[in-house]
Amino acid sequence: MAKSGRSTHFWNNEETELMLGHLKELGILRFIDGRKTRNGDLFKKVQEHMARAGYKRTAEQIRIRWKHLKQAYYRARRKEHHTDAPAAGPCPFSGVMEELLGSQPPISGVKSEDTSEEEASYTLPIFNPPGHMSTLNPQLSINQQRTICSRLGGVRLNLLYKASVHGFTAEDFHEQCDNLAPTVSVGYNASGYVFGGYTRQPFCQSGEYVNDNQAFLFTFSGEKLCTFPPSNAACAVKMDSNSGPYFGEALVLVSGSNPIAYSDPGGYYPFNPVKMHGNDLDLTECEVYQLEGTTEPEKPWRTVIWESDMRRELMESIQSYEPTVSSISQARVLLIGPVGAGKSSFFNSVNSVFRGHVTSQAISGSSTTSLTTQFRSYSVKAGRGGKPLPILLCDTMGLEESKGAGLDIDDISSVLKGHLPDYYQFNPSAPLHSEAQCYRKSPDHKDKIHCVVYVIDACKISIMTPQLQEKLDAIRRKVNLMGIPQLVLLTRIDEACPLVKEDLRNVYKSLYIKNLMQEVSSRLGMPMSCVVPVKNYSEELELDMNCDILLLSAITQMLRFVDNYFDELSDRLNCPTELC
Repeated sequence: MAKSGRSTHFWNNEETELMLGHLKELGILRFIDGRKTRNGDLFKKVQEHMARAGYKRTAEQIRIRWKHLKQAYYRARRKEHHTDAPAAGPCPFSGVMEELLGSQPPISGVKSEDTSEEEASYTLPIFNPPGHMSTLNPQLSINQQRTICSRLGGVRLNLLYKASVHGFTAEDFHEQCDNLAPTVSVGYNASGYVFGGYTRQPFCQSGEYVNDNQAFLFTFSGEKLCTFPPSNAACAVKMDSNSGPYFGEALVLVSGSNPIAYSDPGGYYPFNPVKMHGNDLDLTECEVYQLEGTTEPEKPWRTVIWESDMRRELMESIQSYEPTVSSISQARVLLIGPVGAGKSSFFNSVNSVFRGHVTSQAISGSSTTSLTTQFRSYSVKAGRGGKPLPILLCDTMGLEESKGAGLDIDDISSVLKGHLPDYYQFNPSAPLHSEAQCYRKSPDHKDKIHCVVYVIDACKISIMTPQLQEKLDAIRRKVNLMGIPQLVLLTRIDEACPLVKEDLRNVYKSLYIKNLMQEVSSRLGMPMSCVVPVKNYSEELELDMNCDILLLSAITQMLRFVDNYFDELSDRLNCPTELC
């Protein structure tokens, strides 16, 4: 059956077999001399056949795929003929490749423009079929490979270029890597740092910047992957003919065809050079891996029903919720988090779900300092002019790492206890004192916070600073002492994981998202069951059912935790005075 025409750099088994079948039908042996002028017509015909079957492949992509399969085949044949040859992985599609090339004698001494080294001499192994890297030994550890694969959606790594084998020059890099994507480029130095970058864009030598909003730089801290997204996606990668992998003027591996890296953190990719590479720019090795063949996602480790009926049930359940304490009509949930984590955006997203269209009531956006400067209690209404829902989302100023900036911890205590009025203007250098005119001295239970939610950006967990961590720990201790239940809202999950960006329903199939949830759970000292991933509306104009279900599920979980608080409160209110 014809597949969708969605273009992808991954080759699955079905389309590879289809390509080989067409090459066999068209008589590839008649074109085996490697002349590109003759081969070009052949690959264009295969391209047309594959397009009719629903596969969008260029003639150049087909030529490269064929070239790689030939290399794997000849390497396997070399092993058969030379017992002292390096161990080689099995040749993929060995049956049909034997039919196509088995009658061909080894080519020696002459290397045409499109002839691989395996074909020409049977001596230099320069290609590894997907899943088999034994010929070119990767320097990335198995755990590091797994971490990268998990981060990028369960793919496999195919080692294309190894500088110590192919050469520490731009020409060698481009010969092995041009027109192939997505790729992970990795640099190694004598100080033991492993660092590099990822891009979905195929390398070329145009001299231009290319847009890639999924690109990122990374470094390993032990086996932990720390990532740094671009500040300007339009200039994420530069296609430079005189250098190796070139990430937006921020990091270049094999700079000027020398075994060195170029590093300039700041405008393109903000990162700490000491953390990235220890300020050691002399490379001992550089590798480029291509991502191959996405594996099937694992079975979801949390159950979610992605259906419109579930969306309706969740909305009805939230609308009909009633606090178990009669004096309280609306549960008050406090949103706390770093600047830009998505607190205000979360309210706007939930409000959008119940309004029936994307809206933006609370001020939100991107800034280095908090856009929220007032304490606000937002009421969500069931439609335009509808009845307020039984939950209030309380928005606060964003947390900042430096002292005297962002939300003050003393103000948080006043919020939790119900002393701060709505529209209170935060002053980071002077928290509200008890003698202030607006200070609510005798708050009721309805004025207090019934659940605290920490809003954390999934893309920034690994680079959370110690100062910010300390502030969150201090807040957690205060909240714990007051017996208020707590949750974590993990935002921007689509930006953190390509598998989730492709389909939001993969959120609980993504090992990378699960690892992020485990990390934030560990950092905040909260169980995994208290971590809830969501995607806020940001660039969309229309609602998405799957996005709504995650948002509504988060609100439902908040109300369940609020019930725990109300149960404790009811016990205290009903407790005889002499026992309390």
